[in-house]
Amino acid sequence: MNRRNPFNLKFFFLTFLISLLFACHPTIKKDNRIYEESLEPVNYFYPEFNDDMDWESLISALEKNQGYLRKLPPESLFHYGPCTFTCRQIQESQEVFLDLIRQKPNLERLEKAIRENFSIYRATGKNGNEKVLFTGYFEPLYQASLTPDKTFRFPLYGRPQDLITADLSLFRGDLKGRKIAGRIEGKRFVPYYSRKEIASGALSGRDLELAWLKSPIDVAFLHIQGSGRLQLKEGGQLHVGYSTSNGHTYRSIGRYMLDRGLITKEEMSMQAIRRYLSEHPEAVQEILNYNHSYIFFRPLETGPVGNIGVPLTPGRSIALDSKRFPKGALGFISCQKPVLNAEGGITAWKKFSRFVVNQDTGGAIKGPGRADIFWGSGPYAEVAAGHLKHEGELYILILKKNGSN
Repeated sequence: MNRRNPFNLKFFFLTFLISLLFACHPTIKKDNRIYEESLEPVNYFYPEFNDDMDWESLISALEKNQGYLRKLPPESLFHYGPCTFTCRQIQESQEVFLDLIRQKPNLERLEKAIRENFSIYRATGKNGNEKVLFTGYFEPLYQASLTPDKTFRFPLYGRPQDLITADLSLFRGDLKGRKIAGRIEGKRFVPYYSRKEIASGALSGRDLELAWLKSPIDVAFLHIQGSGRLQLKEGGQLHVGYSTSNGHTYRSIGRYMLDRGLITKEEMSMQAIRRYLSEHPEAVQEILNYNHSYIFFRPLETGPVGNIGVPLTPGRSIALDSKRFPKGALGFISCQKPVLNAEGGITAWKKFSRFVVNQDTGGAIKGPGRADIFWGSGPYAEVAAGHLKHEGELYILILKKNGSN
């Protein structure tokens, strides 16, 4: 039997990566200005630090955040606009802020303490207009089964063993944060299967199914949210969360539907997209396959977990571009939220502001002008996540390097 030599596979995989890294033209260079272009110091015209939520939820979010920071080397560097801070400094900063809010200060005392002790940075927004487009996500609940049948036919996959993620910074220092994903095919390293290929059965028969859902639409929307709860036919619930992706670039099916004239800008929402797909089953696969990116899941013991590995806090956790904003950063936002009637319909949009923590990221959250709010679970969370598409402001706070404790 002619057995494949694993050494040869590694050799060709390495050769492929080296050729990829050094054949690029022009040479990829890390732009150190990206941080400064994303956050700018605020010296005047501070926001009013009104918070529309309870202090307990913010305390909980920050305490979880401390768990993330404690796992990092104390001298790890984080970029806050033009300035850098160590992990130790960020921990101290958030401990000072926690001490402050545990005292439940009134607005006057809170603002005085922040202005005296904290540096404030503002997101520059898209095209430097200082406006950030806010959207939302939530933890959906879907009916599912651990075994397939005539009702539950659409799989939710765990991570395949042949999916390889390569950290390019191991080969060149200026490629920090850059990764590619793919698989070995013969003697070549090739892109992993696309959504269309997976929907056509590329992963069938490999025992990767975590559960089976009723509709490909449910599967696709679970991919968009990144986590969810499954109400199992066998009884009980299963929490699932993001494990990894196939490495393909995320493409918005909402944008595709707008460009095709299938839905209008005025009616655009998660609910409108789902309604169109439900009413046009013949178009479902074409529309879903426009997004080549595909998400693989893992079982969770609790609810959704963000990209820094801590459970998300409804209303307090946000997702930002991890290449531009410091992970685990304390933030402050002002935006709008929906007001619902007894039937769950939106009657108005109300301005709100609150402190938040950057604990997640997302395929569609790119650049200094985008942010995603985690709303939690339930009817209000679903409506808010599905309809929020409003501009607002985003600030990041950090204890001054010469600040007083």
